[in-house]
Amino acid sequence: MTRIIKILLVSTLSLAFILSFTVYIGLYLSLPKLSGQLNSAQLFESVTIERDRLGTAVIKGSNRRDVAYAMGFVHGQDRFFQMDLIRRNAAGELAEIFGEKALNLDKSRRFHQLRKRAENTVVKMEPKQKLLLQAYANGVNAAVAEQSIRSFEYLLTGTRPQAWQPADSLLVIYSMYLDLQGNTVKRDMALTQIEKLYGKNMLAFVTQNSPYQAALDSSLLPLDDVAVPALATQLLASAFVSPIDEPLDIGSNNWAVTGALTKSGSAMLSDDMHLSFAVPIIWYRAQLNYPSETGEPIQVTGVSLPGAPAIVVGTNNKVAWGFTNAYIDTADWVAIDDDEPLSIAREVMKLPGSKSSVEYQIQLSKYGPVKQVNGQNYALSWVAHQDYAVDMELIGLETVSNVDEGLKLATSFGIPVQNMMLVDSSGNAAWKPAGAIPSRTNPANIAQVPDEYQGERWHIDEPLLPQVVNPEHGRLWSANSRVISATESDRFGDGGYALGARSQQIRDRLFESEQFTEQDFYQLQLDNEAKFLSPWQNYLITLLAKEPIRFSKDIQHIRDWQACACADSVGYTLVRSFRQRLIDMSFAPIETGLKSLEISLSPVKRYLEPAMWQLIEDKPQSWLPEQFNSWDAFVIQAYVDSTHALLVKHSDTNQLSDLAWGKVNALKIQHPFSKQVPLLSAFLDMPEAPGFGDSFMPAVQKSAFGASQRFIVQPGLESQAIMAIPGGQSGHPLSDYYRAGFDEYVQQKSTPLLPGDILHKITIEVVN
Repeated sequence: MTRIIKILLVSTLSLAFILSFTVYIGLYLSLPKLSGQLNSAQLFESVTIERDRLGTAVIKGSNRRDVAYAMGFVHGQDRFFQMDLIRRNAAGELAEIFGEKALNLDKSRRFHQLRKRAENTVVKMEPKQKLLLQAYANGVNAAVAEQSIRSFEYLLTGTRPQAWQPADSLLVIYSMYLDLQGNTVKRDMALTQIEKLYGKNMLAFVTQNSPYQAALDSSLLPLDDVAVPALATQLLASAFVSPIDEPLDIGSNNWAVTGALTKSGSAMLSDDMHLSFAVPIIWYRAQLNYPSETGEPIQVTGVSLPGAPAIVVGTNNKVAWGFTNAYIDTADWVAIDDDEPLSIAREVMKLPGSKSSVEYQIQLSKYGPVKQVNGQNYALSWVAHQDYAVDMELIGLETVSNVDEGLKLATSFGIPVQNMMLVDSSGNAAWKPAGAIPSRTNPANIAQVPDEYQGERWHIDEPLLPQVVNPEHGRLWSANSRVISATESDRFGDGGYALGARSQQIRDRLFESEQFTEQDFYQLQLDNEAKFLSPWQNYLITLLAKEPIRFSKDIQHIRDWQACACADSVGYTLVRSFRQRLIDMSFAPIETGLKSLEISLSPVKRYLEPAMWQLIEDKPQSWLPEQFNSWDAFVIQAYVDSTHALLVKHSDTNQLSDLAWGKVNALKIQHPFSKQVPLLSAFLDMPEAPGFGDSFMPAVQKSAFGASQRFIVQPGLESQAIMAIPGGQSGHPLSDYYRAGFDEYVQQKSTPLLPGDILHKITIEVVN
């Protein structure tokens, strides 16, 4: 028997070794070729692709179309599956790979019919842009064709890559609309239902203006004296407390100073875009080298978005640019009557296998697609549905010579509207909204009626936009809160602005110095001081001090919280979690009603800050659940509940010392496959790192969200510039570039923007 067991054990281990070896060889053979010579009949002239230690793609060509081909080639080599997921996410075609579990997400995307819109836009595009997209697609498909074995993602899912089309690059832009403006759509519907269920007074209460404001002109929206509306006894009694998801501040920080505040006299820009993290990370390092139409050499260095042939954020050695999500209101719901003429669009969603599919029907009106909520039909009018929503005009920034030229391009960009920050080597700095903005003049927080709808204006991209150039004090800033003046705010509306605490902290830091270096800007990007939570810490200390024996350990941790989202701070964790739980408990009556309609307060949770403090100060009896005899008891229970939940999740020994913020908010950047198959985590994920930063401060970080890149540059001094990214260039786990750059990011090192020594080179020659 022992001999048989040994034989079986040896056989099992041998089979496991053979299987592992086979998988490894298969993966190894699917690695892209990074050096050598290739041929193409789709180029005008030869191109070269070089890579440094980080895998930065240094592309050199004789014209922009050939450079687009080469850019498509490197994206196809390193990121094709990621690109495939992005286009499928926008088009609602994920179920074709992942099956029925992706159908609900696909239906939410099909509601917007973005593939049809992308294909129609390509047909209408000016020839130059269309040819550029085709050249890029040719490069992508050439890279995929070079693979001798399909990448592991397709082998695991049993699917095959489909050819890249020009319209797919526009779907990549549409995917950014869904990420950056999706909350705007949800926000307006949530506010509409709050008014419908709870009345105008409740709507005014939850949307009252915050004291956290940091517009560039220092204008303030009025802090109205809004009365706390009484809650009906039945509403309070039927409330069920559940976590209200905290909305991610998807967007960015960016700021700039003019040359008057730098030693060189060149203006300086900082940009860190906040997005969800995954493996591979969203951005791709690239440098493009080609002559302009007049023969002037162009060199553009920055990050690209795999799927599109543009440098999204970067510098051309004369001008540098960066973006934050502007949150200008770009969507309105229209409440329509039952007699409104509707048509039906039928969307066919394929499932794995050539013959399996599901049909999804969408109701369409002259205002937009229609959904029913609480017995009422609503049509969505959204800028992403307009013909001017997507294009390739962003590429124009590559060849501008100064800030003024860049500002003139802003209104032509077919992208989700951004706060564009521009600086140049002559010392100029400017801000302007850039992207698609409807010309309608009556943005609304709640659904409109048809008579209010400005149909013709929706079809016009707004040509007149505010801007600020070279302010007297030499400083510009934005961080997803209101940047425009209070007067302009009425014209452009609120699409879900961030609270403003982050913007205030950045603004205040910029006024602490009269001269800046790249390292000064980097330290500001890493600023995790908890200014916003300081009043909450003071309040919690005062509250718990009423029971000093019961909460003695808690009080000590909270007093020693270091006033920062620091990795070793337990007190920060306790204060932050307490605030969240108190909001969840206080607004549970409202959330319960909305959840019955499959809606949530989540898109407007950040707006609840002033209302929550008003409840704390006024202590209204109608908001106090009957099981509590005082507001203090209610609030203390919120703290007890929040701390208990933390201990259950993060401590095996029920010790507060286990709740250090770096552990609770640890950085965990995962591959989509490891989320489904945890055994793959060690192979596919980035190493876990202690948490650093949080919401409402410049150093934004959640476990899988935060600064997707950290970019700092003075145009003309690119050798001093910084570009740190939390992940590598390649999506192939055996590539040297799979994790390259990640350690430098988490160690907060100043990773250079410019490429280093070249390690690999591909030449693609022209063949007839």
